[in-house]
Amino acid sequence: MNDLSRITKSIELKKYGIHSKNVRYQLSPEELHQITIEKGQGVEVNSGALAVNTGEFTGRSPKDRFIVKDDITKDKVWWSKINLAFEPAKFDKLYDKVVDYLSEKELFVRDAYACADENYRLNIRHINELPWSNMFAYNMFLRPTEDELKNFEPEWTVINAPGFMADPEIDGTRAHNFAILNFTRKIALIGGTGYTGEIKKGIFSALNFILPVMKNTLPMHCSANVGKKGDTAIFFGLSGTGKTTLSADPDRRLIGDDEHGWTNENTVFNFEGGCYAKVINLTRENEPEIYDAIRPGAILENVIIKDGEVDFNDKSITQNTRVSYPIDFIDNIQPNSVGENPKNIFFLTADAFGVLPPVSKLTPGQAAFHFISGYTAKVAGTEAGVTEPIPSFSACFGAPFMPLHPARYGEMLSKKMKDAGVNVWLINTGWTGGPYGTGSRMKLKYTRAMITAALEGHLDNVDYTTHDIFNIAIPKTCPNVPAEVLNPKDTWADKEAYDKKAKDLANSFKDNFEKFEAYADSEIINGAPKA
Repeated sequence: MNDLSRITKSIELKKYGIHSKNVRYQLSPEELHQITIEKGQGVEVNSGALAVNTGEFTGRSPKDRFIVKDDITKDKVWWSKINLAFEPAKFDKLYDKVVDYLSEKELFVRDAYACADENYRLNIRHINELPWSNMFAYNMFLRPTEDELKNFEPEWTVINAPGFMADPEIDGTRAHNFAILNFTRKIALIGGTGYTGEIKKGIFSALNFILPVMKNTLPMHCSANVGKKGDTAIFFGLSGTGKTTLSADPDRRLIGDDEHGWTNENTVFNFEGGCYAKVINLTRENEPEIYDAIRPGAILENVIIKDGEVDFNDKSITQNTRVSYPIDFIDNIQPNSVGENPKNIFFLTADAFGVLPPVSKLTPGQAAFHFISGYTAKVAGTEAGVTEPIPSFSACFGAPFMPLHPARYGEMLSKKMKDAGVNVWLINTGWTGGPYGTGSRMKLKYTRAMITAALEGHLDNVDYTTHDIFNIAIPKTCPNVPAEVLNPKDTWADKEAYDKKAKDLANSFKDNFEKFEAYADSEIINGAPKA
């Protein structure tokens, strides 16, 4: 590790209202790693990675995420239980309190940017109270060169104060923690929580407004990779459905694992410069790329360590254990993190009911219906208060991060899918043989085999059967997958119980979609399952 005595880089923060005399600017990950350990805020595990505990919050707190309602947002944001309005005057007062608090602290500042396509680049300045939060920003955002830093002008600012506790009665928040976006002042203000996912998802949420409204570009909560022939695949899905795992394929080059844009120039680009992978039950055998990325420079969150070794099976702190690392910790990555138009799109869902097939092919109408529906299960620990999987619908497979009405994103995706002529597949990485608590999780090796078969065209000419209730096409055979696994009803001992559960889920789909019907055409509505 580096000698701390040589750390002299600093930066002036008075224009933000911050008057700290102890500001560390653009420190290396090695320096931040060492400072974290010296402050007693983390430990180094045997692999050389840094391990930290994020404190009270080990996942996002979506009920405490706000958007300032101003002239830019008031008529464009879909104000709802997801997009909560915050008064501009309240924001200004809370901001002043946060920067006064930070003025008394040692601070860590980093200039970085989002969006790998230079035509869409967003320069961001991160001001962090904690060194490991700043190291997370290094890992997860794109890193400017020394030459680029000389003339770096930040467009957005992330102000991150985990130790600041809001007073809800005075500050207008729901609790002591908060994550607030202000599109007029171009600030993401985060306080009262050490969970680093709030930093990355704050900027993701901002881009989900900026790109479609100002750049006519579709933002996507997805992973993406590229095959040897240049074919791009996109994987939509919420946390815990397999976006990171399934896109890290030794035979395909990784574009990114979580957040992308699809442009009018028919390119797909990564928003980020790193990966933020779940590590619960991680093994080298199942996920070698992620396992081998846990080395010096990586940050583990909320894991249990025994004699320097991480027990990846221990969920006593949370099931949402994580690791962040720069994307180049993965050997097989796409140069510049940009790919061409996709040939295959996968909707990943962790079906807690064990009803949906592990792989099925969707028509354009079904694809639009399932995208707007965004069915999955909330995975334990991903959000505050969630202790076991809960079936849920999250529009566009990312509703908590979508400031606009879901139909806006759905229309953009539907047009792009048709223009590009892509195949769309629904992949259930959830339960088989019964619902959660009775059945078992689909084997990862089978899911990988199904996706490989789809990518390589091996499912183009096989026989299909149609699901009785969901009307989706199920292949009768798939290379390297037992035939009895493909039709979910065949995996249930009680066929009548399966039919009942399938009908219940179909009705849940239709009930959820009622709020979108006014925005959907007949093709999308006909893509729904039977009631």
